[in-house]
Amino acid sequence: MRSGILAGGNWIVDHVKIINTWPTQDSLATILAETPSNGGAPYNVLKDLARLGAPFPLSAVGLVGQDAFGQRIIADCHAHGITTEQLHTTAAAPTSYCDVMTDQTTGRRTFFHRRGANALLGPEHFDFTTTTAQHFHLGYLLLLERLDAFYPDGLTGGAQVLRAARAAGLRTSLDCVSDNSDRFVAVAKPALPHLDYFFANDFEASRLTGVDLIEEAGRDLAALRSASQKLLAAGVREWVFIHSPHGVFAASAHTDVWQPSVRVAPAAIKGAAGAGDALAAGILLGLHENWPIARCLQLGVSAAAASLFDATCSASVGSIAACRQLGDELGFNP
Repeated sequence: MRSGILAGGNWIVDHVKIINTWPTQDSLATILAETPSNGGAPYNVLKDLARLGAPFPLSAVGLVGQDAFGQRIIADCHAHGITTEQLHTTAAAPTSYCDVMTDQTTGRRTFFHRRGANALLGPEHFDFTTTTAQHFHLGYLLLLERLDAFYPDGLTGGAQVLRAARAAGLRTSLDCVSDNSDRFVAVAKPALPHLDYFFANDFEASRLTGVDLIEEAGRDLAALRSASQKLLAAGVREWVFIHSPHGVFAASAHTDVWQPSVRVAPAAIKGAAGAGDALAAGILLGLHENWPIARCLQLGVSAAAASLFDATCSASVGSIAACRQLGDELGFNP
């Protein structure tokens, strides 16, 4: 019987830097604090699942450099009970890293990213014949050169990987990066027919569907329903999850559910990096355990809220019980 979550894609060391203000071009900002942290969808999701206390195996697939950052990632995985048999190393490129500049006055963050070894990650690095995992999560599409490229069969490398995972008997899910280029639709859409679950923020869902979900439209249920149905029609098999600071909207072919976000005071937010991955981790945990969808969404928004209390992606994510308690104590937005 299959059990567990295998996650692959971007493995990144984040250098989270708290700055006093976001500077204009050619001006100065002061770095107030700096913390190394996990970054990238598989790293964040798996570490969040470990911190939540997921009662099933966690495993990694990806590519890191043969350097100190790569060793740090592998050691951190082992410390959190994440197996690394498919977390490959290469001497051809350094481990990917990202400078995450977080404005202390707003909690907003800006990323300066070196793609490094992640740019070399290809379909050949994924082996689904040996894993006993139930679920495969891939991210971030649009930030993985070889998986974003098109192959002679007309599919992207990412679509090939997702197709292979489903053929091996795994459920699949995907997260993208908020790329504002013209290639977003061309790269992301071929993956949709190979997905059981699709996670997108309001910007990404708007780009893929043409339905405006930005700002206040991100809680317009009619707009969310329209965008979700377009994504389901494009091939997503079970659930579409569209999230924003307002909450998360889940839609299947038969039903949909809106779950507002936890009411976190803006002054309490230390950083928003990793909140989307924490939400995905909470939802994936519930899906793995066959929870009702409403319960999955509540854990998702509660884990996302917990992540806001630290500038790094996962340090403030606690157990399932702690996240639930946070939601109960702070309540949910209207």
